[in-house]
Amino acid sequence: MSQSRLLRGTLILSAAVFFSKFLGLIFVIPFEALVDKRGLALYGYAYTPYAIILSMATLGVPMAVSKFVSKYNSLGDYETGRRLFRSGLVLMSATGFAAFLTLFFLAEPIAHGVIDPNAKDGNTIADVVLVIRLVATALLVVPVMSVIRGYFQGFQSMGPTAASQVIEQIVRILFILIGAFVALKIFHASYVAAVAAATFAAFVGALGGLAVLITYWIKRKPHLDRQLAAGTYHSNLPLTVMYKELITYAIPFVVVGLAIPFYLLVDQFTVNETLMAAGMTQPEAEIIFANLNQAVQKLVMIPVSLSTALAVTLVPTITNSYTSGKTAALHHQMTQAFQIVLFLTIPAAVGLSVLAHPVYGSLYGLENGEVGAAILRWYAPTALLFALFSITSAILQGINRQKFAVFSLLVGLLVKMMLNVPLIARWHGLGAVAATDIGFLCSVLLNVFVIRTFLQYRFGFVFKRGLLILSFSVIMAVVVVLVTWPIRGESYLRAAETTVVGVAAGGSCYLWLAYRSNLAGQILGNRFSVLRRKKRESR
Repeated sequence: MSQSRLLRGTLILSAAVFFSKFLGLIFVIPFEALVDKRGLALYGYAYTPYAIILSMATLGVPMAVSKFVSKYNSLGDYETGRRLFRSGLVLMSATGFAAFLTLFFLAEPIAHGVIDPNAKDGNTIADVVLVIRLVATALLVVPVMSVIRGYFQGFQSMGPTAASQVIEQIVRILFILIGAFVALKIFHASYVAAVAAATFAAFVGALGGLAVLITYWIKRKPHLDRQLAAGTYHSNLPLTVMYKELITYAIPFVVVGLAIPFYLLVDQFTVNETLMAAGMTQPEAEIIFANLNQAVQKLVMIPVSLSTALAVTLVPTITNSYTSGKTAALHHQMTQAFQIVLFLTIPAAVGLSVLAHPVYGSLYGLENGEVGAAILRWYAPTALLFALFSITSAILQGINRQKFAVFSLLVGLLVKMMLNVPLIARWHGLGAVAATDIGFLCSVLLNVFVIRTFLQYRFGFVFKRGLLILSFSVIMAVVVVLVTWPIRGESYLRAAETTVVGVAAGGSCYLWLAYRSNLAGQILGNRFSVLRRKKRESR
C-alpha cells in the first residue's frame, strides 16, 4: 500500500470510527436524561462483559483475516483467502451461537460479582441479569460481520468496514432512544425496561451493519472473482493449516483488542466495592462508576478513534512491507503512523482536559458535574496512552511479534489490578484513572523497547515531533483558558457557550500554528495539498 493509500484508508476508517464514537457519546445525553445515572450504570454492567465475550467469539477475526488475506494476496494467491472466507463464515456462525449461550448462562454469576444482593437501594441482581442476556443476542450476528470486514480489509479496502460501522451505530442508537422513550413515556415502565431495550439494540444494530456488508459483497463479487481467476500462485493449503496460521494471528489480536475492556472490567469488579467500603452508598458509588465506565470514558475514546482506525489499516500494510522485505518503506509507514496519532491525539486530549468542566456540564448537565469533570480532566490525557498502545501493538502484530504485544498488555493489566484498590481507596475515581495510566504506560514502554530491538527503529524523530506538537498544544491550552475565562459560569447555557468558544479558539490556534510551521503539510500534505506551505523564493 502506498503512503497515500495508507493515509486514505486511515482517514476513511477514522471518519467512520469518529462518527460512530461521536454518536455513541451524543446518544448518552438524552438516554441519561431518560434513565438517570443509575440506568447508565446498569447499561455499563451489560456492555463490559459483552465486549469481552464478543472479542473472544470473534477471535480477533477482522484484523487476523485482513493480515492473512493481505499476506497471500501479496504472493498472488487469491484462492487461499477466498477459501478462508467461505469456511470462516460457517465457523463464526457456530462460534457466535456458542458465545451467546456462554454469556446468557454467565449473566447471573457476573451480576453477583458487581452488585451487592443485600443492598437496599440501586440496581438489583435481576436487573443486571436481564440486560446482560439481552445484549448477548448481538453475538449471534457480530462474529459473521467480522469475517466479511476482515476479508475486505485484506484487500486494503476500508470502505465496507467504515460504512457498516456507521449504519450499525445509527440503527442501534435510534432503537435505543426510541425504545427507551416508548418504554418510559408511553408504557410508563421502569427505567430497567428502558435499559433493557437499549441493550437489545446491539442486536438490531448488528443486523443493519450486516445488511450493508452483504450489499457490498454482492456489488464487488464480480471484480473479486476476476482477481481470483487471475491469481498467479496457489498454495493449496489444507484448512487445518490455514486455521492454525489464522489462530496464531488471531489470539494476540483478541488479547490486545481486549485491553480497554479488561481495564474496565477491573473497575467493574472493584470500584463499587472499594468505594462502599470507604463509606459511600451504592448509588453514590454507581455515579462514579457510571462516569468511569460510560459517560467520561465515551468522551475519552473519541480522540482514540483515530488510533483504532489507523491500527486496522496499519496491520495489513505493515504485514505487506515486512513480508516483501521493504525495510525503508516499513520504517516510513511507522513514522507516518506515529506522527498522525500524535498530531491529532495530543491536542484533543489537552483540549478535553482544559475544557473538562464546561464540556461535561454541556453534555451531561450540572448535576454531579464536579465529580464527572474532575474524572474527565484527569482521564483525558489517558487517550494518548490508549492510542500509543494501539499503534505499537499493531506494528508488533504486523511483523509477527504478537507475543510481545500480549506480554506487554498482561504486564500493564497486572499493574492495574495491583494498584486499583489502594488508589481508589485514596483518591476515589481519580485513583482508578491513575492505575489505568500507570498500567498502559508500562505496556507502551515495553512495546517501544521491542520495536526498537527487532526493527532497529529509532524514535528520535518521532520524539522531537511529539515535543513540537505538545508545545503547540500547551499554547493552545493557554489561549483556550484566556478566551473562555470571562464567560465561564455555573449554568447550562454558560457551559455550552464556553465549550463552543473554547473548541473554536483552541482548534483555530492549533491549526494555525501547525500550518504556519508547515507541520500539518509535512504530516497530512500528501492528501491535503492546501496544507503545504510554499517556501518563498529568495530574491
